[in-house]
Amino acid sequence: MAEFVTVASLAELAPGSAKAVEVAGTTIALFNVDGTVFALDNTCLHQGGPLGEGMLEGEVVTCPWHMWEYNVRTGENVGDASLKVKRYDVQVENGDIKVAV
Repeated sequence: MAEFVTVASLAELAPGSAKAVEVAGTTIALFNVDGTVFALDNTCLHQGGPLGEGMLEGEVVTCPWHMWEYNVRTGENVGDASLKVKRYDVQVENGDIKVAV
């Protein structure tokens, strides 16, 4: 069973922004879409670019290295839904962002 671990404060992740955090030896990218937080593996499937440093527009993050796009809600690649980065469950409690690991 996954355990929810506090990884950041909601105050650190403004709406429309992204942030990478280290959790149990894994780098996870957090995304704030209009107040709802989503979490994906930070590594782009193309050549390993850092998704947490990408441009977030709506529910889509664009990898800063080669412009691959992913839906942050599902982890699916926008051009090919069969390609997915790992998605993590998120809870926000008392201003703390918690990710299931």
